[in-house]
Amino acid sequence: MLAMLVAARLLGWPEWRGWAGVAALWLAAIAALVLAPGSAAARLVGGDARVWTLAGGVVALVLGYRLLLRQMHRRSVPLPEASNIPNPPQLSGPLSDAELDRYARHIVLRELGGPGQAALRRARVLVVGAGGLGAPVCLYLAGAGIGRITIADEDRVSLSNLQRQVIFRSADDGRPKAEAARDAMQALNPHVEITALNRRIAEDDAALIAEHDLVLDGTDTFAARHAVNAACVAAGVPLIAGAIAQWEGQVTVWDPRHDAPCMACLFPQAPAPGLAPACAEAGVVGPLPGVIGSMMALEAIKLIAGTGEPLRGRMLIFDGLYGENRVMKISRRADCPVCGSGHFRAG
Repeated sequence: MLAMLVAARLLGWPEWRGWAGVAALWLAAIAALVLAPGSAAARLVGGDARVWTLAGGVVALVLGYRLLLRQMHRRSVPLPEASNIPNPPQLSGPLSDAELDRYARHIVLRELGGPGQAALRRARVLVVGAGGLGAPVCLYLAGAGIGRITIADEDRVSLSNLQRQVIFRSADDGRPKAEAARDAMQALNPHVEITALNRRIAEDDAALIAEHDLVLDGTDTFAARHAVNAACVAAGVPLIAGAIAQWEGQVTVWDPRHDAPCMACLFPQAPAPGLAPACAEAGVVGPLPGVIGSMMALEAIKLIAGTGEPLRGRMLIFDGLYGENRVMKISRRADCPVCGSGHFRAG
């Protein structure tokens, strides 16, 4: 049955068609066990019809719950329809001449080419936080031609941000960051669709996250990162996470669905007070978030285009003061309170 889902994905079928095939195989297995228990087909299937029935019921409940979440989200937080956007970008069909010219340096890359650029155009990405890390992430994702980008941030621009948050200008002082970032991205690339959400992302936002292919987290508190991580695990969506402090930064990809750890595997509890001070307290050198945010955007492009070796199960640590990089291997924990056994299984 897993092979059926994989084949459906490779053939580009809609999700419902793959699950319809799984349902047909499940019904055939139960029929063989009930109607012809001694047949070769029943021996091939194996097990008990009651167990198969129970397993099918559990899967149906999970799928129904996912569908319900999506429907509830569409009613409560609808993303704008293309018809409501002046001159909506064309996100399907062949690239226009202007797009071919704009993305020419991507298209000539052997690892990306036309198919990779088309994948970027189809992608739906959520950027959480439009601050120091989110600024370069947003600019590079828009410049790269990511088709649909949602920015979530409840903060407003202040003059103290401009030392490192290069997406904003002095005239943006006091504006909601999500809206100011959206305007800057659309000025950079009118061929992408940008949605601004003036709010934070909470643990119960799994339905919103499930509407995206990828999430990038540029928040600056443990509580915010924990909430985004939990919501991504619940939705089964990969999370690219960056963090910075003073002269150092780190980047990784939390992705339990592909057997990589989630944030809670390494950091199950908040650090002790004073151990990890915020940038406002400890300071941060201006170009550092540009370095780490650019690395996050690079990981996003690799994941979407399916090229290179993403930082799943690895954490890159950058020391700007001494110009050094190192990579640490990291692993999932079976007893992780968020993605461990009994909470989430790789699929």
